[in-house]
Amino acid sequence: MPPRPQDRNDGADTTATSRERTRQKVIEAAIGLLESGGRDAVTTRAVAEAARVQPPAIYRLFGDKDGLLDAVAEHGFAAFLATKLPPDPRDPVEDLRAGWDVAVEFGLANPALYTLMYGAPTKATSPAFKAGLEILMSRIRNLAAAGLLRVEEELAAQIIHATARGAVLTWLSLPEDRRDPALLTTLRESMVATVTSRRPAVDDAGPAGAARALRVSLPDQTVLSSAERHLLREWLDRLSAGG
Repeated sequence: MPPRPQDRNDGADTTATSRERTRQKVIEAAIGLLESGGRDAVTTRAVAEAARVQPPAIYRLFGDKDGLLDAVAEHGFAAFLATKLPPDPRDPVEDLRAGWDVAVEFGLANPALYTLMYGAPTKATSPAFKAGLEILMSRIRNLAAAGLLRVEEELAAQIIHATARGAVLTWLSLPEDRRDPALLTTLRESMVATVTSRRPAVDDAGPAGAARALRVSLPDQTVLSSAERHLLREWLDRLSAGG
């Protein structure tokens, strides 16, 4: 008797589940080797032995060692995403500090994984990285809406990323007896001072702060047509950059 369609579907589901379990086991084995011996320790043979699979399974799942490392980095971005705090618009400056602290704490708690994630150009196509970036951009938009954003949104994101990465990677590069917590605090406060205004920018002389605050709320406006919103955004971009 030929198998029923439901039987075939059950078999496919079982195979997919088994494949995902093996994939996760290999990734966890690679992370263990990464943490204990660094990137050079993550060889195909060593990972296969640690995961108790045959080396060809790794090639089938990841293509090659680079593919495996990309998967490990993506796992890291997903783990990092799980630690992120949701944006809190009530005090956007303090919220920015809290988000920065969470990012640095994750890096210090996962040094080898963080170095793999951020020691090379970031995989911008990573779904978890994109989701994390959207949380950061929400924080930046809250600053802009409150009139507290001193620089352009894209530049703010770059500064926040650069200072957090720099803080972690510099800390990890130092001998333990030279690691001064003041380094982290100083970098964080320098970032805050560069990205934010001490008082609402809409109170400052000039249109830049007001333009940034209005621009961030522009997508929610319904009284303007699409063409009018597009034109207004162009004007606001020019005013904001001119400030």
